[in-house]
Amino acid sequence: MKSTQKVLRKQKRERGIALISVMGVLAIVAMATVAYITRATHTVRLARLNELESRLSHVCEAGIQDLVLTLWKPFKMKQSFDELDIVLTGASTVLPKFPVAGVVQKDDTYTTAIIGYSKPDSYKRLVTIRSVGWQDSNKNGALDSDEFRKIIDVTMTFNLARSEVFDYTYFVNNYGWMNGFGPNDLIVNGDMRANGDFDFSGGTPTINGSVFAAANNKLVPPAKGLVNLTPNQWSNSYYNTQPDKDKVRQAWVESRHGVKGSEEFEIWRDFLYDKDGAVINNRLYGAVIGDSKGYRTYDGKVLDSTPTKEVVMPDLDDITKYITISSTYVDTRATFDNGATNPDYGKGAYVEVYSTALRKYVRVDTNGVVAGSAILIGTNGYPIKIHGPVTFTQDCVIKGYVQGQGTIYTGRNVHIVGSIYYKNPPIFSGNNPDQIEKNNSAKDILGLAARGSIMMGNTAKFGFPYPLKYMTPPFTKGRYDENGNWIPPFDAMQIDETGKRRYQSVFGDAIINSIAEPINNLDCILYTNFLGGGRLADGGKGVKFNGSIISRDEAMVIYSLPMVMNYDHRIRERSSTQQPLIDIFLPRSPVVTQAVWQDRGLYKG
Repeated sequence: MKSTQKVLRKQKRERGIALISVMGVLAIVAMATVAYITRATHTVRLARLNELESRLSHVCEAGIQDLVLTLWKPFKMKQSFDELDIVLTGASTVLPKFPVAGVVQKDDTYTTAIIGYSKPDSYKRLVTIRSVGWQDSNKNGALDSDEFRKIIDVTMTFNLARSEVFDYTYFVNNYGWMNGFGPNDLIVNGDMRANGDFDFSGGTPTINGSVFAAANNKLVPPAKGLVNLTPNQWSNSYYNTQPDKDKVRQAWVESRHGVKGSEEFEIWRDFLYDKDGAVINNRLYGAVIGDSKGYRTYDGKVLDSTPTKEVVMPDLDDITKYITISSTYVDTRATFDNGATNPDYGKGAYVEVYSTALRKYVRVDTNGVVAGSAILIGTNGYPIKIHGPVTFTQDCVIKGYVQGQGTIYTGRNVHIVGSIYYKNPPIFSGNNPDQIEKNNSAKDILGLAARGSIMMGNTAKFGFPYPLKYMTPPFTKGRYDENGNWIPPFDAMQIDETGKRRYQSVFGDAIINSIAEPINNLDCILYTNFLGGGRLADGGKGVKFNGSIISRDEAMVIYSLPMVMNYDHRIRERSSTQQPLIDIFLPRSPVVTQAVWQDRGLYKG
């Protein structure tokens, strides 16, 4: 019996040990389970918070875009800081201004407002926006203490920047057209663009540059934004041998401008012609065709399928703005980039013409402003002298030689009644880009900007069909503005407040007829709120245009060929932070960009 009892006791002891082992394992499993559940719960909680933060970040961004769009539309239309200054000045975290609110989906809600507003200079405003996004769980439309909220601050820059329209030899806001030109009849050395369709018909001209169109639903009828055919172009080598090689941007040559993509090439690239379009260093380069179908080379290779977009055209409707610019302008350049002394340093804007009766130059303006209209005629010996931005409240009639650097703004029309020549024109040839620009920094340049239209030639000879057919509907187009308001098409036959038809000068056809000459050369930058057109080259010899024409409708009728257009890239903006080589106060366009983005975090309580 003793031996049996020992066995039983041993078995009980072993069962006890096994039970203790099982309990130990269960305890460890339980501890591990608790730790896993704790970690899992923490992970799930973090995942939910991350998802919530990501979602509310998008809600904040929606609020920011809502507010920016609300500010952008009137700024884009009026192209002035006046309303922004009135509404937003004094904004702070204590006194937020211009609040907007909305719901993105279900309960995701935002409230966004301006918490800062500053004026670094006359062309820039900094707008700081705070956007709060939260999940409105109880749907009471208020941010409660137990609800998570996300906060994002951004600073947007509202600019009246150098307009992209001045990057083109030919820019038309409505639609571009070239009718009846063969390869040797029209030669354009520069880029062309329309905020609508671009149509070549009755021939295929030579365009040594890019051609762009853009879809535009604001036009009537809406434009699909297509370039209807690919024009002719010259090879780089032939281009560099043309008679106008000193007046045009150079064509790319590897030995002079560097291997494509190199540092030397990047210095030149924006001021070169190249028949072979390409994407180099992530940017389009060379001659391309761009429209609503994307960007492609002249031989049809697709470079980018992204559709083109409308380019905002500056508006000259508020002439008082330019009167202020003219009357307050002071030249702050002591020297030009080439080191030469600036004779107009410290002076205001002015325009002078030579009086044969007085045998001296007389000033036409008063403090940069001409109250009413004036006729400016310059000769090779006694050119018109222009300095800075000068504003005519009515018409400016002009022809002949010009000396200086400046822009003439008009409250009505600019009438060009003969050729315009620079006394000291720029020269774009050379091997050193820095030296070329330095030399050209002191050369003559003239801008003519009309609140009304720019009429070229003898208005006494204007008739139907040429050129008035192209200055009246249905050739000219109406459009809707950003708020859907209808803007009727330009009609040259309408009589305006002066008692004259819109194509006529306030001086009358008889005076214009007495001084008008054939237009065979135009050294100038032309900008018009409405129409640019008229009779050119009606004395034979063709016409050469060294500069740009920017208008809403274009109606130039050319009476003798060829017509040659050469882009003057001194007015081209070098970058978003660098002015053009010569700033002659050309009209500016509204631009908004994001300068600072700051995540303030996710909060509760």
